[in-house]
Amino acid sequence: MNSDQLGPLLADIHLLTVLSQAASFTKTAERLGVSKASVSARVSALEKAMGLPLVRRTTRQVSLTEAAHNLVAEASPALERIDASVLAIKDLVGVPRGKLRVTAPVALGRQHLAPLIPAFLQQYPEISIELELVDRLVNLLHEGFDVAIRHTSSPPESCIAWKLRSSRSVLVASQSYLGQHGVPEHPRDLLEHNCVLYSGERATGVWTFVRERGKGRSVPVTVPVYGNFRANNSEVMREVVAGGVGVGMLPDFSVVSVQGEELVEVLPKWRVQGYFGSHLYALRPWSANVPKPVKCFVGFLREHLATRS
Repeated sequence: MNSDQLGPLLADIHLLTVLSQAASFTKTAERLGVSKASVSARVSALEKAMGLPLVRRTTRQVSLTEAAHNLVAEASPALERIDASVLAIKDLVGVPRGKLRVTAPVALGRQHLAPLIPAFLQQYPEISIELELVDRLVNLLHEGFDVAIRHTSSPPESCIAWKLRSSRSVLVASQSYLGQHGVPEHPRDLLEHNCVLYSGERATGVWTFVRERGKGRSVPVTVPVYGNFRANNSEVMREVVAGGVGVGMLPDFSVVSVQGEELVEVLPKWRVQGYFGSHLYALRPWSANVPKPVKCFVGFLREHLATRS
């Protein structure tokens, strides 16, 4: 096959690489900005040009044949180099432009990212943002996100990770709850308290505490915790804690801006090792070249989140 014949197939081979990641005609269509029917038609055209099946279609899922996997494996490095070259050329001229698909936890997105978006868009008017707030850990590559904002202590090695700011878990309760049930003086006192619990993917039934003593470190204290309410969203947990239900562990960025009763930190001399990680990171699937809009967005967040409590 000469280059004149190969040229028209390159776009369809790229589509096949996206389909291998998304495993769905619908998600592939959304990522490429085309119709589902167009994706199906282009796959069929590529199969006809190659002379053999490339995709197995069922009512529930789409999978690639062995031949298609081999084609994607051979073509992907070249397509990535082309993509990197195009991005490098675009970055040389004009203002940053393009679409960013961003995902973040619901509470963090509502309380801290959303207030920053207007200023970012005013500074970079040629960049558009699609923000999806979910508390599950999305697969960035398969779902086509450019950036994820996550709180973690160990960012995945498969991603480029930019540290945005430190974060810590905080144990809090309302003044009314503490007035009625007493103030815990030691982590084991929590056995006598109702606890508002997290039910997300990193949830556990125990809380671990460490107390700093001079230059050394105390032995960790692990306490099983129980309660009559749990949620997978720290903003919901915060409101329930503020309503006097019990003691809750929240990420520090969710403690602020409580409507109603002010929250009180519980066991302030102890550091609780929670579900939420020690830092906020911006994550991106690894690539040899980072698009300029991503660089601008991450730089903007690093500057502004560092100054927000």
